[in-house]
Amino acid sequence: MTRDSAGAVGIVGIGNMGLAMALRLQETGFAVRVRDIDPARTALAAAAGLAVAPTPAALAAHCRRVVVAVVDAAQTEAVLFGPDGVAAAPGCAGVMLCPTIAPDDTERLALRLAAAGIDCIDAPMSGGPARARAGQMSLLVACAEPVYAAWSDLIEVLSDRVFRLGERVGDGARVKLVNNLLAGINLAGAAEALALAERVGLDAARALDVIEQSSGQSWIASDRMRRAIAGDLAPRAHTSLLNKDTHLALRMAATAGLATPLGSAAAAAFARACDAGWADADDASLLEHLRRGAPGR
Repeated sequence: MTRDSAGAVGIVGIGNMGLAMALRLQETGFAVRVRDIDPARTALAAAAGLAVAPTPAALAAHCRRVVVAVVDAAQTEAVLFGPDGVAAAPGCAGVMLCPTIAPDDTERLALRLAAAGIDCIDAPMSGGPARARAGQMSLLVACAEPVYAAWSDLIEVLSDRVFRLGERVGDGARVKLVNNLLAGINLAGAAEALALAERVGLDAARALDVIEQSSGQSWIASDRMRRAIAGDLAPRAHTSLLNKDTHLALRMAATAGLATPLGSAAAAAFARACDAGWADADDASLLEHLRRGAPGR
């Protein structure tokens, strides 16, 4: 017997985070169906015993609750409202939006879902695939209280760090962009500082030991720079994602009339790294990009 007596939970987008979430739900007793456009990802899912649907609509036909874990707003819209989208299937009662997208996109998609009779949870995710697999990632949740109640069993399995941000859909997206702008600033600063440490003849690992116990410490610096120093650039979070997210945050800031010079510098650093060929590498690759003599601002 599964935990979801109303039917399977669907997850559309089974990249690093989506597949980890699917496996977490399966492990804890939920029936899970998945969908992805990448045959390699669906093969991984099938090998793990997950049911694979041929389209988002086919998935939603068997799932009252659907989690969307794709990359951006365009993919989200296609998954929900394309010719074989989730909204075309009868029976889907609610959608949880987990990508990092602009607040206005979240609000617009939520209105379209409501018109189709489908509830929406604005729930950007954070923490990386290892935490998602363990049920320890963060979810930044904004939705009506009755909708949250209908999803609480699933949310509590996925995340032991649930931040309830109120009922205004879009506030999850806003907080996520604020966080990711700061993450980008911290990561860009850490990579620059360690590139400088190496350039003046210091051992980067020992310099990071000091930073971690001093005023320059940040979680993302420790997590990413330890891997970068070890030469481990296997993608957990692609450089292209922080490039996208920091630029979305800058757009939100511009709309709000706030100048963000540090955020602009960080966003430019990720854009240059992507242009230099690091888009599909882990965002820890920013250190290697700077080591190779990235041009100044």
